Amino acid sequence: MTAGLRRYLTAPAPPAVTAQAAQERCELCAAAIPADHDHLADLSSRSLPCVCRPCYLLFVPADSSPGAVAQQEPGPRRFAAVPREHVALPDFPLSDLDWAALDVPVRLTFVFVDSALGRPVALYPSPAGATESQLPPEAWAKVLARHPYTAQLPPDVLALLLHRGPDGPEAYAVPVDACYRLVGLVRRHWRGFDGGEQAWAAIGGWLAQVRANAQPPVPDHAATSVGAARG
Repeated sequence: MTAGLRRYLTAPAPPAVTAQAAQERCELCAAAIPADHDHLADLSSRSLPCVCRPCYLLFVPADSSPGAVAQQEPGPRRFAAVPREHVALPDFPLSDLDWAALDVPVRLTFVFVDSALGRPVALYPSPAGATESQLPPEAWAKVLARHPYTAQLPPDVLALLLHRGPDGPEAYAVPVDACYRLVGLVRRHWRGFDGGEQAWAAIGGWLAQVRANAQPPVPDHAATSVGAARG
């Protein structure tokens, strides 16, 4: 696990330690990077290295079509650029009965296609970290196929986020690093059996940020290009 992913899943460091580690470094070239930086998906380890903008752009596809990959040296692809766009999917077909059939014990889950495994992986946040759904991958593949956007999600970097709120289920396409940020919040703040006020406040704040960032799908495209990541 890289430092980039580990920081989502561990408790915050004491102030003195945080001050010393404030200047983060690109995990590819060691250049200094700001707090708000880009990530890559390391396909060999399912980790999220923190990278500088020049290194990130090496793995952004020039092709704007859904699922495009960056041009790299021949051989297995190791890295993929994680985009920053959040997409609202208000017409995603998911009823309360559908949600019950997914058998997810919490209100939030996210599913993405893991190219190394060749199948969808569905995870949900828990006090122990990211927990994988026991529902067969075939069932999650059918969920992704329900909407033209999620049917062509780029693997490894974008996930379908499903949330069962008081007004019914809602769906978004979000970057995988945002999903792991949620996992880290739950692990950090959860207390007791029901999580406690602090945990639910953190989850609510995270969801509010997702909603604020979410845009409608780009017309005539099933999935936005990772090349459109925010600068």
